[in-house]
Amino acid sequence: MNILDLIQQGENASIEFKEELPRPESIAKEIIAFANTQGGTLLVGVSDDGKVRGVLEQQNFEEYFSNIARNNVIPAINVITQMINYENKNVIVVTIPKGKDKPYQTLNHQFLIRIGSTNRVATQSELMRLFQQSGVFHYDAIGIDNSSFKNINLNKITGYFDNYQVDFSQEEYPENLLKNTDILTDDFHVTIAGLLVFSLNPQQFMPEACISFAHFSGDEITEELIDKQTITGTLDYQVDTALAVIKNNCQRPSHIEGSKTVQNRFSYPDKVFRELLVNACVHRNYAISGSRIRIFMFSDRIEFISPGKLPNTITIEKLSYGVSYSVNPIIVKFMENLRYIDKLGRGLPMVYKIAKENHKYIKFEEIGEEFKVTLEL
Repeated sequence: MNILDLIQQGENASIEFKEELPRPESIAKEIIAFANTQGGTLLVGVSDDGKVRGVLEQQNFEEYFSNIARNNVIPAINVITQMINYENKNVIVVTIPKGKDKPYQTLNHQFLIRIGSTNRVATQSELMRLFQQSGVFHYDAIGIDNSSFKNINLNKITGYFDNYQVDFSQEEYPENLLKNTDILTDDFHVTIAGLLVFSLNPQQFMPEACISFAHFSGDEITEELIDKQTITGTLDYQVDTALAVIKNNCQRPSHIEGSKTVQNRFSYPDKVFRELLVNACVHRNYAISGSRIRIFMFSDRIEFISPGKLPNTITIEKLSYGVSYSVNPIIVKFMENLRYIDKLGRGLPMVYKIAKENHKYIKFEEIGEEFKVTLEL
C-alpha cells in the first residue's frame, strides 16, 4: 500500500484523516458511513491538512478496531487494520469495505452515509434506498396515492391472464385477483410494479419513469445531436420502442465489394440491445426522483445509464458471470411472465460474450447513484 498516494488525494468520499486516535463512538461512525456508501480508508496519525503526525499509543490496534467494528456497529462488519511506518512515524490504516449487510447503524440507531469528505445522517429517501439494496424492502410493492382499479389497462390485464387460462372478464371480484397478484395493494391502490407494467399511463403518476435517448455525431456529449427522443409508456412498450430507435440509429452505410454488399461495421444482434434495455428498466431504482434511464449513442459506443446502485451482495465482477439480482422482484416477475426475461441470469453474460467474441469493449460500472453499461459499437 502506498500511503503517500492516499495522503495526496486528501480527504474525500473514500478517505478520512484523523490526527489522533478517536474515541470508539467516533470510529464507529466513520466505519458505518463508509460501509453504507462505497467503502473507504481511515488514516489515523494524519492531520486534516495531510501532514503526517504519527501515533504514539502502544497497543494492539488491529484488535482495537476489530472490536469496535464488531461491538459498536450494527450489524457487525469486518475491517482490515495495518500499521505503516512513514518517515519514521506510525500511521494506522483502517480499510472499510463496501458493506454487504446495509444499512449499518450506530448503537443509538443513527444511519450514516458518506457525502464528499463528510459523514451525515441518511435522509428518509436515502435510508429507503439502503434498505432496498439489502433486499429487506422492495419499492415496487408500494401503492401509488390516488390510484385505483380504474387506472389499469383492462385489455392488457385480460391478455396477461389469458396466458394462464384465467378469464379475467369472468372474475366476480377482479380487484381481489389483482391484489393477490401484486398489481393492487391491500387498500386497492395500484402498486409501482402494476403501474409500470399494466397501467394506461404510467407517466401520469411517475413522469420520470421513462427513457431519454440521444444520438451524438461524434464521441463526446458536446457534439451535434443527430436524434433525441423521450420514450414513455409501460416498461415493455419502452423496451420495444427503444430497441427500434437504437436499431434505426445504428444503421450503417454499406459498400460493394465485387458482387456483394458489405456492411461497414459490425452489427450486434437485437438480443444484445434488448437485454441491456430490459436490465435498465427492470433493475433501476424507481425511488430516486427526478432521474430517468438515459441512453447515449456516440460514433464509437453506446451507454446505458440507469438510476440506482447494485444490491449489497452483487459486485461488478459478478455480473459477467451470470449472478442475478432483483431490486424490483415484482417487476421482474411481470416482465418474466411477459417473456422479456428468463430470470436465469444469462442476459448480461450473453452480452459480455458477444462483445468479447467480436473484440468489442464492454464495461459495467457504478458511478454515484447510477449503474452504467458502456458498449463499443
